[in-house]
Amino acid sequence: MSINTKNKLTDPKQFFLEPSNSAQRQYEALRAFFLEALPSAEAAQRFGYTPGSFRVLVHDFRHDPAPQFFIAPQRGPDSAPKSDPLRESIITLRKQNFSIYDIRDLLREEGQALGTSTIAAILKDEGFSKLPRRGDDERMEAPRPLPAAAAKVQLLTLKPRMLRTKFGGLFLFLPLLAKIPLEDLLHQADFPGSKKIPADYAMRSLLALKLFGNSRHSHVMSYVFDEGLALWAGLNVIPKRAFLTEYSCRVPPSSYPKLMKRWFDEVGKLGLERGVSFNLDFHTIPFHGEDALLEKHDISKRSRRQKGLLAFIAQEEENQVFCYTNADLRKEEQHDEVLRFVAFWKEKTGKVPEELIFDSRLTTYANLDKLNAMNIKFMTLRRRTKKLLSALHELPLSAWRRIELDNIARAYKTPRIYDQEIALKGYAKPIRQIAIKDLGHEEPTILLTNHLATSPVKLIGRYAKRMLVENGIADAIEFFHMDALSSAVAMKVNCDLLLTMMASSLYRLLGASIGRGYETARSHHIFRDFIDATATIALTEKEVIVQFQKRAHNPLLLAAGFDKECLPIPWLANRTLRLVFG
Repeated sequence: MSINTKNKLTDPKQFFLEPSNSAQRQYEALRAFFLEALPSAEAAQRFGYTPGSFRVLVHDFRHDPAPQFFIAPQRGPDSAPKSDPLRESIITLRKQNFSIYDIRDLLREEGQALGTSTIAAILKDEGFSKLPRRGDDERMEAPRPLPAAAAKVQLLTLKPRMLRTKFGGLFLFLPLLAKIPLEDLLHQADFPGSKKIPADYAMRSLLALKLFGNSRHSHVMSYVFDEGLALWAGLNVIPKRAFLTEYSCRVPPSSYPKLMKRWFDEVGKLGLERGVSFNLDFHTIPFHGEDALLEKHDISKRSRRQKGLLAFIAQEEENQVFCYTNADLRKEEQHDEVLRFVAFWKEKTGKVPEELIFDSRLTTYANLDKLNAMNIKFMTLRRRTKKLLSALHELPLSAWRRIELDNIARAYKTPRIYDQEIALKGYAKPIRQIAIKDLGHEEPTILLTNHLATSPVKLIGRYAKRMLVENGIADAIEFFHMDALSSAVAMKVNCDLLLTMMASSLYRLLGASIGRGYETARSHHIFRDFIDATATIALTEKEVIVQFQKRAHNPLLLAAGFDKECLPIPWLANRTLRLVFG
């Protein structure tokens, strides 16, 4: 250690009492403990250690026979030495317009291993600036990705041939999709299109990637040469990553709710049941850039607040299907989104939802009063304030009643409850509050509901099922990749949410067609058993024959009659689709 003589110390004692680096701090702390007999806790406090970490420091010092406090760390050279024998070769190669990576590779071919950081230091020392971005014709000869043809509907050829595809399972969705007039729906919703890629072809391309959910949109460039994926969408090749970004930016925001309503009607015609009980929740789609215009929202899985977009999601409880989404939300609007969902549901079905289940942050007490006035049953959690918890802790043990939950596979089946009717500010009538202990949490869970006559066993059991909505939303996040802002494809979140809703309903319809428990199976379960399947496709003059490989779950598809589906596919020149298994 050395003292900077240019800045003289006003009090030399401060040099020892306020160490300037970690090694000196350790030395002075240990010296005070061993030589001055300072108590451990006091020595730790004086030199900024916690008591535990200082005890560890003392232990290590006792067991180190030769502690080193005064040896300065060795530093490498700040720049490459002038005598470097490769310097002249590096300078010569840079004058020939080679990048540092090209220079590294050329030196390796000559048996000279040199890192890019060393090469960069030499070039910087010699005054060379960074090379401008170069075209492929200006770069060294090297293996490069093959460029795929541009996507264009006019270039699709349906001449008789055989092809093999990784995306064979997607063709199980075609009988459903062929019954939906997607072209008309998109035209009515004002979705843009072009002569090369009309709107329905663009949306089918995006939907295909969403349905095949084991990879993000950013990996689309790995699929551009798969003829089966392009054939599914009706194009010669699947559009590139740049198109996905550009198309989602071209769709006007007003088009998404229009298409959502029309899609809702069409899947209803195909047999997608409309439930009566709904799980509602917000999900923050995180943004990792520096856009100051985005607001910060809570991210539960990370237990922190972060910039992102707030998405509202309504999931039908029985079928676990997403039936309403909205990502165009600001903080000041989020509490009223539940009322907008009620209005949407009433417009599409002619009646309001029977029951809504959500957590404490979704809406306000005033909006709960509006739901009650519309005769909509609801259950939500109440925020646990210190005053509320204090009042519950003061209750005598005799005030709590023990109940036993039915059909709940969990460790805590016999919680204690305190059931009462209370008054809330902004809520006109008495509301029921059930405080629940012994559910595995340190503090009581507080349930608010306008179910005034229902037994607490049924209410708590129903809300316990609501916890599964977190898993359902996780299904959308992990399988359908709703966190689009973290993807390499800068897709608009509204577009990604709409595609998620469309894909979710198609998975539910497919599960219902298969039956045997797949009606409520998770999307990733259906994907694993049926969709993630290679296939051989035979194109004939009149048919598109998809031959699936032999798989354990093929008998379920045969039993459901998928081999008997013979529907013309409009975007494949009305050729008949035929599925063959095994």
